Amino acid sequence: MFLAILFDLRVKSMKARVKWLDHMTFVGESESGHSVVMDGPPAAGGRNLGIRPMEMILLGLGGCSSFDVVSILKKSRQNITNCQVEITAERAETDPKVYTKIHAHFVVEGKDLNEKQVAKAVSLSADKYCSVSIMLAATVDITHDYEIIEA
Repeated sequence: MFLAILFDLRVKSMKARVKWLDHMTFVGESESGHSVVMDGPPAAGGRNLGIRPMEMILLGLGGCSSFDVVSILKKSRQNITNCQVEITAERAETDPKVYTKIHAHFVVEGKDLNEKQVAKAVSLSADKYCSVSIMLAATVDITHDYEIIEA
C-alpha cells in the first residue's frame, strides 16, 4: 500500500493559481497553500513589491537542486552543516528574453566532507534528479560547480 501511495504522488498533477492584484502586482498561490508576491519594475508599470517571474525560475532551480544535494549527502552519511547555491544567469537581449546560460555554484559546508561524495551529489542532482534543472537544460546551457568549506 505504501508503494501505491508513492506511485500516486509521482504521477499526481500539480495546480497553481496566479491572481492579479493591481498595477503589475500578482500573487501566486500553490496547491500546497503557500503564496508569493510577484511584481515588475517601475519601468514596466510595477512597484517593485515582489520577485520577478524570471527570478522565480532561478529560485526554483536553486531550491530543487539544493534539496537533492542535501538529501543525497545526508543519505551518504556526510556531516553536512550548510548548503547554499549561488546562481548566475544570462538572458537573451531580445524578446522573449529567455535564459541562455545558467551557472549554479554550490557552497557545501560540513565536517570532514568527502569531495567525491559532494561532486557526486551535485552531478546526480543536475543529471538525474532535479526536475527543474533537467527541464531547463533542454533549452538553456546549465553548468554546475561546488566548493567545500570545513565546518
